[in-house]
Amino acid sequence: MNALVATSRNFKRAAKLLGLDSKLEKSLLIPFREIKVECTIPKDDGTLASFVGFRVQHDNARGPMKGGIRYHHEVDPDEVNALAQLMTWKTAVANIPYGGAKGGIGCSPGELSISELERLTRVFTQKIHDLIGIHTDVPAPDMGTNPQTMAWILDEYSKFHGYSPAVVTGKPIDLGGSLGRDAATGRGVLFATEALLAEHGKNIKDQRFVIQGFGNVGSWAAQLISEAGGKVIAVSDVTGAVKNAKGLNIEKLLKHSVENRGIRGFNGGESIEPSCLLTEDCDVLIPAALGGVINRENANEIRAKFIIEAANHPTDPEADEILSKKGVAILPDIYANSGGVTVSYFEWVQNIQGFMWDEDKVNAELKTYMIRGFKDVKEMCRTHNCDLRMGAFTLGVNRVARATVLRGWEA
Repeated sequence: MNALVATSRNFKRAAKLLGLDSKLEKSLLIPFREIKVECTIPKDDGTLASFVGFRVQHDNARGPMKGGIRYHHEVDPDEVNALAQLMTWKTAVANIPYGGAKGGIGCSPGELSISELERLTRVFTQKIHDLIGIHTDVPAPDMGTNPQTMAWILDEYSKFHGYSPAVVTGKPIDLGGSLGRDAATGRGVLFATEALLAEHGKNIKDQRFVIQGFGNVGSWAAQLISEAGGKVIAVSDVTGAVKNAKGLNIEKLLKHSVENRGIRGFNGGESIEPSCLLTEDCDVLIPAALGGVINRENANEIRAKFIIEAANHPTDPEADEILSKKGVAILPDIYANSGGVTVSYFEWVQNIQGFMWDEDKVNAELKTYMIRGFKDVKEMCRTHNCDLRMGAFTLGVNRVARATVLRGWEA
């Protein structure tokens, strides 16, 4: 099931539980604005190349729209639309004053030189500079983009609007980026996991973890969980998968991964098929890579008791039903991986005030937001007698619906 269909399905179920007016429901689903631009750049060899860029601005009832920009050859309007909508609900669940947006350029960043990527980013920014802004739409890094990409957007945007560090988040620290932003999504996953386990009378120290994906989120989650005393017994990335029943040495694995551009060949455990990773015997499974990896084909085989969705949309709705019958507790993506956007919000706040925080303050504030978010989700679960996913969706949708009505959407 593609991400747009799955997201819309979850939204409609939440709208039904909340008893939303059908006109309001329809209005909340339709994006505020969809932008499509052509970006033509000279390549290093002198030839011209054209790429298509997208930005979907979904909703701004609760504040400026917020969302990543991804550079990937499969960027398509449907996917960008679904992710923009998810950001609307995610920022509302985290209770930060933003709406949702998402963008991307259909390109293969690995095949472009640094100077070609810079030219592409600057042309894209020139085409959309009057549609993004500190109080309008604040981009961030995503798949295939990084702090350097944000630095180029900031520089290009500032040529039109004056120095504006708050126009993007996830920037380099030297240009007003926030301390703690790099680890934020992974740290948020740690706080979310602690909250869920505490609810079940357990703590991180007694649990065995399996993590799919060892990029920014997966590697930070692995590091922080193992520092908190959790036992990470299996990890995978695009190069392979490795398992050690006694617990992997995450510090050594990180070093190996950086030196060898992946975890393949790590000698601190046995190599296993990446496709078998999700069905390994463990207590907590953390999908931190791609969407749709837990589906009706493998849901019955999953042996974890808890699933923490660090990736966007890793569980298909059909798998959801199978797993809930098995009694597996799933902490949904729109809450579990909201640490990144929460610290992006802190970065934006610091930029607007021109006053930077130290890392301890960032992490302490993040913990406060994640714990409060979990309590809010649980409250909705009790109110509507539903699972955690619907608890999170009803929480997010309800906050956006209330803001929309208060602003006078029918006026």
